[in-house]
Parts: sequence; C-alpha cells; structure tokens
Amino acid sequence: MKKSTIKKLMGFGTAMMVAGILTGCSTAKTESKGNAAGNTIKIGVNMELSGAAAGYGNSQKQGIQMAVDEINKKGGINVNGKKKKITLIIRDNKTSTSTSASVAAQLVNKDKVNAIVGPATTNAGTAQIPNITKAAVPSVSPSATDPNYTLQKNGKVQPYVFRACYQNNFQGSMAAKFAYTNLKAKRVAVLADNSSDYGTGLAKAFKKSYKGKIAASQYFQEGDKDFNAILTSFKNKKIDAIYAPGYYSEIGLIVKQARQAGINVPIIGSDGIADPKLTQIAGNKNATNVYYTTPFSTHVANPNETARKFMTAFKNRYNEEAPTFSALAYDSVNMIKEAIENEKSADSVKIAEGLAKIKNFDGVTGEITIDSKHNANKPIVVETLTNGKISAATNIK
Repeated sequence: MKKSTIKKLMGFGTAMMVAGILTGCSTAKTESKGNAAGNTIKIGVNMELSGAAAGYGNSQKQGIQMAVDEINKKGGINVNGKKKKITLIIRDNKTSTSTSASVAAQLVNKDKVNAIVGPATTNAGTAQIPNITKAAVPSVSPSATDPNYTLQKNGKVQPYVFRACYQNNFQGSMAAKFAYTNLKAKRVAVLADNSSDYGTGLAKAFKKSYKGKIAASQYFQEGDKDFNAILTSFKNKKIDAIYAPGYYSEIGLIVKQARQAGINVPIIGSDGIADPKLTQIAGNKNATNVYYTTPFSTHVANPNETARKFMTAFKNRYNEEAPTFSALAYDSVNMIKEAIENEKSADSVKIAEGLAKIKNFDGVTGEITIDSKHNANKPIVVETLTNGKISAATNIK
C-alpha cells in the first residue's frame, strides 16, 4: 500500500474519530436534562397580570416579590454551603392559555429559569405543562385546584408540576360539610361556572358529598352579567343556601343580584372569591351572610408565628391585609427554596426532586406536605363576610 494511500486512510480514520467524539458530545448535550444554575438562581413567574384573572395574579405577584426580596436580603438561598441570590423574571400570560404556553417556552428556553411560580389558574397552568416538561423545569402553582392538574392522562403524576394549594374535590366536599353541619342547610341550590374545570369540579365535589337535598342546579359562563332569571327560579325552591363556586367577577354580581331580589340565605363560595374585589362588586351591605373556603385566613393564622411575621411584613410593605393569594404565592417561593436547600442544588431537575420530597413544611398557609401526586396536603378554613368584612373564620376538619 502506498504511503499516500495510508496517509489518506489515517486522515479519514482520524476524521471519523473526531466526528465520533463530537457526536458523543452532541448526544450527551441532547440527553442532559434541565437548566443548570448559574451565579444566581433564576425563578420565572408565569402569571395572570392582566385579563379576567388579573386580581389573583397581581396578589400573587406581591407575595412572590416579597418572598424573593426577603431571601435576597439575607444573602440568598444556601446551595450546598454557598449563598446564591434569586433573579426574578416576571411575565404576563394575560389570562390566556396560548399566551401562557408561549410565556413558559420563553422562560425555560430563552431565560433559562431553574423553576417557575404560576400560573394562578388551572387552565393557564395546564397550557404550560408540555413546554416545562420538555425543558425539565418544575413549576409550583399557588392556586391551580383542579384534581387532574398534576396528573397525566394515564393517571401518572406530571413530573414537573406541583401546587401549593389543595384540590377542588377536597374544597368542594368541605364546603358541603360546612353547609350541612355548620349552617344546618338541608336544601341547597348550586350555581356554578361551567366555563372552566374549576367551577364544574367544585360543583361536582359538593354534590357528591352534600348530605341534604340539591333543590336546583344551574350553570353560568365566564363574563355573564345578568343572573336574575336563575335567582328568581331559586327563590321559588325554598332553599336554605346557595353554593356558588367560581371567580369573584361573576360571584360578586350573583351576591349583589341575589340580595337585591330579596334572597338573603347564606351564599357559599370557593377560594376564587377570597379577594377584596368580591366586596367591591357586590357592595358592602350585600356581602353579608357570605362564606367561602380558603387555605389562608388572617383570623386563624394569628397564633402561628410564621404566618404572623408574614402578615405584619405584608401590611408594612403594601399597607393592606395579606390576601389569600399573596400568602399562597409566598409559600410557593419558599417551597422552591426548601427544595434547593434540601437537595443542595439549584439545577431544575434537582429542584423538582426536592419539591416532591417536601414534608411538614412550615408555611404561611399552614403545614404543607407534598403527596405522591404532587398535591399539597394542608388545612382548610371557611371565612365569613359581614358587611363586606371578614367577621369570622372556622376550621373545617
């Protein structure tokens, strides 16, 4: 064999070896999962800051910002002995599922965040799941309550989806128990939002658990303004209470129109009305004999030192009482902090592993344990509104 031929073959062989090495590197890069932490820990916020659910999103933004500022003021999160500060990247999903999906893609692919807080609603949260799963970046929703939110269609858990709140089936069943046991309501009318899984899921759970008689059952759509015909039909049913799961924008009008129609029975809502805007829409006088399930109550939280410190700091910072959704978001950030410190890593895959292991976490909204389906097991409270103000709070077990 000629030397020139040997040189050519050697050259070809060397090229193949280099190509193989490069291919191996490329494959390794493709197979690596998640976003690694840099000099700071990047937390993305995919939140409803405008649109129909902006009230929830902006409350949550307050809680998120406060938690991050407190952590950074103390030097950051302890990552295996080294403190790293949080860089917060906030984006508005506009209460739109398509925008939520694109926001998530931007956060995980362009911004390279290590974890996400949000969205606030189940629909927007569900829309981001394919993008965060592909990127192996975990999200903690402060308030997505649909039971299936953390589950795949085959029933297996979504590996990168977590929540800081309880589920609708638990919330709906506890509302049913409160109506029958505490309010002694034997005949209840149900008026639920059927434009989202939130309203329909709560209504289903309530009906399944309620021991009395469901005297009537009606549904409405997001954006509806006139409920008088439905409420008039309820008036003729001799009901003891109305269960109305939905968001403050519609439930506020339902409360207002019910009272104007002379329907003064208790109206029981869900955590979707745990917002001051409910009273603004309904009017102070009308927002009486109104009850709602919530994971956080300033009345109940006072004896808890963690909650008390949060409430004091929140009022000093924002000059208002801490709302439920701010408390949930504050806990969401600190759950991510807990996961990072326990795993001694701020890489996104390790954060997901840490979130799945959280047990007896001392949160503002109560002691939190994440179960095998990535749900937060925690207490529930029913708050009472009288003349638009919270007048009482009851623990339901």
